[in-house]
Parts: sequence; structure tokens; C-alpha cells
Amino acid sequence: MKIAIFDMDGTLIDSAKDITISINAVRRINHNLDKLSEAYVIEAINREQRNLAKLFYGTEKYEERDRQHFEEHYHEQCIQNVRLYDGVRESLDALKKKQVKLSVATNAPTPFARRMLEKCGVLGLFDFIIGADRVSNPKPDKEMLEHILNGYGYQKGHKALMIGDNSKDMQAAMNAGIDNAFAIWGFTPTSDHHRVLSRPQEVVDYF
Repeated sequence: MKIAIFDMDGTLIDSAKDITISINAVRRINHNLDKLSEAYVIEAINREQRNLAKLFYGTEKYEERDRQHFEEHYHEQCIQNVRLYDGVRESLDALKKKQVKLSVATNAPTPFARRMLEKCGVLGLFDFIIGADRVSNPKPDKEMLEHILNGYGYQKGHKALMIGDNSKDMQAAMNAGIDNAFAIWGFTPTSDHHRVLSRPQEVVDYF
């Protein structure tokens, strides 16, 4: 059995514009703060150690009104500008032809993930789409990946790869005992990880 587990934002899809628009809507309405740039938002999200409530809204912890307002705004916003990265669709189709099982493990809520992947026309390619709302402990914990692997009946000796653009993705894979690869075609343009992929086609080559 061959299994490819993808992170979503910054790996499969470019959602930077819509995430930034929704964060800025919360900043403006709830906190009367100026707009943040896409570059700042994505850099903040991908930091290994960060307090996003502090970085985005100037609060020590997420206030319920901010979480609720973001989710309400992002529900409509998340499909306005989202797109697959170049080469992703072709690579997913090629993996399917090689009988590789495809799934998504994202720290985004599952309903948003399914909505965005459907908008991009690839929802039906994935067997499992597991968001942070489906587990007790999101990435870097292994729970999300183990949910997927167990669903496939994964055993030692099967080939499984986690593809992501964040250290949390890599750590989750290591915690789950599977291979990992760092994608630099999306949110994170460079990495010193031991297996770095510069094009989606390189995922196909792995299998």
C-alpha cells in the first residue's frame, strides 16, 4: 500500500489572500486595527513558536468574539480567491494512476477544508480529510495522521509520506513513524529539512 498525506494551506492550495482578508476584517471591526500584509500573516502562521492571537489581534489569548467573527467571515471568504498551486492537480491525478491513496491532514477546521477543496475541484480525490476539529490534538501531534493511517489499515512496510510546508507537519509525521517531505512551492520558500520538494511532481517521483 502507498499513502500520501498532504497538508492543505500552503501545500495544496494558496489561501493566503482570503485568510488575510478575514483576519483584517476581525482586526478592523473588533479592534480598530490597521490591515496586516499577506506576507506578515503567512510568516506568522508558519513560525514554530507563536501566539497568533497576540500577533493578529493584540490579545494574549483568542477571544471568543474574534474566533466566531473570523469563522463567520471566512466561511464565505475562503472560496473567493483560493487556488491550487501549479502542478498540484496533475500530480494528484498521477498519484491516483499509481494507485497511491490520497488524504489531507490540516489544522484548519474540516468544513472549511472540504469547502475549499471542492471549490478547487479536487475534493473527490481524497479518501480522508481530517481537520483540527476531528481530533483532540492537532499537528504536531500524531493523532490526525494515525486516524488516517488506521483508516487505511496501514502496517509497517507500507509506504507512507506526509507532505507539508511547516515544521508541525514534519514533526507529526515523525511522531507517527512515517516519511515526510517539506514542500517549498507554497507558503514557505526555503527549508533545511532533509527531504525538500520544489515541485509537486516530486511527490509522484517518491512513489
